[in-house]
Amino acid sequence: MGYLTYKVIKDRDQYNKYCNLLEDLIMAEENGDREDEIELLTLLIEHYDAQQRESISSDPISLIKALMEENGLNQNDIAHIVNRSKSYVSEIMNRRKALSKDVIRLLADHFKIRQDALNRNYELKEKDEPSDKLYPNNSA
Repeated sequence: MGYLTYKVIKDRDQYNKYCNLLEDLIMAEENGDREDEIELLTLLIEHYDAQQRESISSDPISLIKALMEENGLNQNDIAHIVNRSKSYVSEIMNRRKALSKDVIRLLADHFKIRQDALNRNYELKEKDEPSDKLYPNNSA
């Protein structure tokens, strides 16, 4: 069996590389003989996109973090959007406090998403459990 030109996308760098390559192939003047290659890259990219959406959409906090990154926002911005203190938002983002209905409504309105995307169960940390931000290697 020969060497595979393309493989299933495993990370963001590979995803970006394949997106750039696909764009170059599509923009090439003579891409008729590369239709199979374009189709394969499209399938690999769509598969990766679907996996990312599924993992993010199942967890409201991950979804909020992805939306923050996508929109160039930080926790201070979110505090302003939901009209709450920075510490309140920090507790939500560190999974120490659940999202309230009001906060869900305000975030959904701001990001133009359905409220049920944020109105899902997710695991909260215990009060004495260390935060990921303070202890990135939580294995100790």
